[in-house]
Amino acid sequence: MIQDILQQLQIGNVNSGVSTGINWLDAKGAVIDASSPVDGQHIATVKTASREDYDTVIATAQAAFKEWRLWPAPRRGEIVRQVGEALRQNKEALGKLVSYEMGKSLQEGYGEVQEMIDICDFAVGLSRQLHGLTMHSERPGHRMYEQWHPLGITGIISAFNFPVAVWSWNAMLAWICGDVCVWKPSEKTPLSAIACQHIIQDVLKTNNVPEGVCCLVAGGRDTGEWIAADTRIPLVSATGSTRMGKAVGSVVGARLGRSLLELGGNNAIIITADADLDMSLIGCVFGAVGTAGQRCTSTRRLIIHESVYDAFTQKLAKAYQQLRIGNPLDEHNHVGPLIDKDAVSLYLDTIEKVKAQGGSFLVEGGVLSGDAYSSGCYVKPCIAAVENAYPIVQHETFAPVLYVMKYSKLEDAIAMQNDVPQGLSSAIMTLNLREAELFLSQAGSDCGIANVNIGTSGAEIGGAFGGEKETGGGRESGSDAWRAYMRRQTNTINYSTHLPLAQGIKFDL
Repeated sequence: MIQDILQQLQIGNVNSGVSTGINWLDAKGAVIDASSPVDGQHIATVKTASREDYDTVIATAQAAFKEWRLWPAPRRGEIVRQVGEALRQNKEALGKLVSYEMGKSLQEGYGEVQEMIDICDFAVGLSRQLHGLTMHSERPGHRMYEQWHPLGITGIISAFNFPVAVWSWNAMLAWICGDVCVWKPSEKTPLSAIACQHIIQDVLKTNNVPEGVCCLVAGGRDTGEWIAADTRIPLVSATGSTRMGKAVGSVVGARLGRSLLELGGNNAIIITADADLDMSLIGCVFGAVGTAGQRCTSTRRLIIHESVYDAFTQKLAKAYQQLRIGNPLDEHNHVGPLIDKDAVSLYLDTIEKVKAQGGSFLVEGGVLSGDAYSSGCYVKPCIAAVENAYPIVQHETFAPVLYVMKYSKLEDAIAMQNDVPQGLSSAIMTLNLREAELFLSQAGSDCGIANVNIGTSGAEIGGAFGGEKETGGGRESGSDAWRAYMRRQTNTINYSTHLPLAQGIKFDL
């Protein structure tokens, strides 16, 4: 089946990972052997960008920007609309590739492509709403207003866990804003990115889109470092670990560029005494085990009121025993593999640290073996009773390890929720209006996302996505996130017959 999918998406045994949009370069960089964590099988080979290839791409993107920025925004939006249609036509094939290459469940693979379609729809409407403000001038016969202009090249560094969706969140908004994009996908999931490039090429060709508007540079850490240090790239959007984000942010900041950082999360759900425990269970389990715990919005911590702690953890443990772990292309399975054996090692190390620091396991973890788990990347989702202050709990573990802890007062629960370095997503489960409003107030969650009676994962396109503290402060997707891809300009027009100065200053000649 996978060979049919690769053929449909124009992926061969050996592929160039460097494109200037319509054309593919004969890449001269290192070679990546892409394999699947599902079964450990080699999928295809990808040739990455050399420094020469990279500079060719950037020069092409620079030239494209000079033309693309002059296209009316609604016309750019029409290109994005057609991209959305192309993704609709290839949703099943691309979703299966995402599932197989990354290891997430098939439904999550389809869901990721649907996110791409949704952001296209959002961006099309936005292309007619790139508005500024008008202000009253203190000087008679003057008008003041502000407008927004495109920045230039947007460098997009994406992570393996969402190999295509996060690129689209950035690219579709950047394109309607008049920017051009250079995408560096994760070296762990390059084929999904190459497939996207193939999918949209006909749209680019048919509409005579300038060569260089949509570029791809597959590569490793060095390629990301080139993007971060490149003064030709005014905006770098990077998704990944906090460690990576700090490195990118410091390099971009040193050259006074802009960075949009979407980094780690250590997300908690507070379960109050007034929660609907059955409904809460669904959000907690999916948040903790969806994508095998490899989402930045995965639920890492449950902060449970002492009066319902025993009842809820019993429900939770029972639900975990019912989880089906296996090939994610089988829609009956709930949990697929971790991305690679390095991730498995980190998972096992986390379990040992939990035990060493005083935690105990309500549901034991471990690596699965047997023919169905031949890749060595399948692990058991586990639940550990801990204290929030444990060093390992303060750390984001990209694996299905869920921490549970008790609280007695809601103010204490909120303090525990906030008492981690990260600040991405958070939630409270309660039917008590006062508790919900306190959680959403200035004295409540310090995260960029705060939900009531839904889990921490599953953000919608219409809202701005991102977090605070070590999550990086960036915002992508909906609301007014488009402003990150543009520069603001304030304009004053004098239509009078005099030139009065501001603040009543006199300057007579």
